[in-house]
Amino acid sequence: MTDDFRWLDATAQAELVARGEVTPRELVDAAIARIEMTNPALNAVITPLFDKARATADGPLPAGAFRGVPFLLKDGVAHSAGDPFHCGMRVLKDAGYVAATDTWLVQRYRAAGFVILGKTNLPELASSATTEPLAYGPTRNPWNVDHSTGGSSGGSGAAVAAGMVAVAHGNDMGGSIRIPSSACGLVGLKPTRARNSLGPDFGEYWGLTTHEHVLTRSVRDTAAVLDATAGPAPGDPYSAPPPSRPFREEAGADPGRLRIGFRVRRPGQDADAHPDCVAAVHATVAVLESLGHHVEPVDIPALDDASLGAALGGMFGAFVARDLDRWSATLGRPIDPSELEPWNARMVEVGRTITAPQYIAALERANDYSRGLSRWWAGGDDTPGFDVLITPQLGEPPPRLGVLAPTRDLGELGDAMNAMTPFTSPFNITGQPAMSLPLHWNDAGLPIGVQLVGAYAREDVILRLAGQLETAMPWVDRHPPAVA
Repeated sequence: MTDDFRWLDATAQAELVARGEVTPRELVDAAIARIEMTNPALNAVITPLFDKARATADGPLPAGAFRGVPFLLKDGVAHSAGDPFHCGMRVLKDAGYVAATDTWLVQRYRAAGFVILGKTNLPELASSATTEPLAYGPTRNPWNVDHSTGGSSGGSGAAVAAGMVAVAHGNDMGGSIRIPSSACGLVGLKPTRARNSLGPDFGEYWGLTTHEHVLTRSVRDTAAVLDATAGPAPGDPYSAPPPSRPFREEAGADPGRLRIGFRVRRPGQDADAHPDCVAAVHATVAVLESLGHHVEPVDIPALDDASLGAALGGMFGAFVARDLDRWSATLGRPIDPSELEPWNARMVEVGRTITAPQYIAALERANDYSRGLSRWWAGGDDTPGFDVLITPQLGEPPPRLGVLAPTRDLGELGDAMNAMTPFTSPFNITGQPAMSLPLHWNDAGLPIGVQLVGAYAREDVILRLAGQLETAMPWVDRHPPAVA
């Protein structure tokens, strides 16, 4: 039974349930068996919720688009009622903290018919490009267990790549959906800012940067889940413009002839990305040209604007310091920075030095950066705009475990993270939709993702193009050797 479902995407599984060919309980039991078999080697699922999942599958389920489909929830930002919620923190794990409620996004997952089987691993406070928290230990990449899954949604990435489930939740504050999608050979869309609600806990979380969605193996799953969850909720400070038609209809639709720019140079640097990452872009460009698109190399000075680094340096320290205060209030005692991993303790130290005027100035710099960069898509009187930007997703292939570990020298760790993630954070700041696609594998057999970036609120364009590339450069039959 396990092998019957392992590599089906969520849409196909839901269709089996809808036709009465399989029951939700059969899907759930098969997924639990896969987790029990595979997870000991990968450490992707840190909180099993199997008894609750079986009870949910046996009971009446909402008649949503994914009725009965097994699902995993990242243990950060979004929480589920009555379940442990630790955000990768030893202090919350030791306290045995349990969330009292569902977030509104989790309510929407349930309404779509998903059955939550457990919680997935992440770095402490989701603040790293690898998933190696001291609280739960490292998650291992199913393509090579000596390598990182990326972060911060690395547990979800490993689980989907290994076939434990077809879809898992993630969130993206600086690349945390796209980084593990690239490292694990998955589809990972960071939607437009505010496409999914952060309520009721937050209007914004970590300022402008946080986007919620999922990691999948197919473009149609990514689109259809967004249909199930997108839209404003009461009290949201703002929302993304609604789509003209369902996102699912965009996956596989003809994109027309697009104007596409590509770039392989690291933002703000004179060096290109790693040769493997450059090769992934060039291979994709060749296919795009064969499909009839206008494709050209581009230089985007706004992408290199140093104001981004200046803004993020102050803002992220303030974010982590605020998280520490929030969790201190929740636990009813002050949490000392020494109870955090060294990287986050340093972030708190930096954040405590930021004044309110300095934070507002950083926010203004971030908005200026966003306006400058977004003009590339819009164009001007004398310059046509572009539909899509293609870049490497990561600056380097998935690193070995330990390269980004929280125990590493902080200076070396900062340099290593910057080398990995130069192409991700710009689009958290601009709020544009950006997607990682598994379009290349290097000679070592490691996945190398390629990033597609659309104009603000134009998920439709990148979903159409992603669907076209999925057909032209298929990955559906590629499975990691750890579980193949």
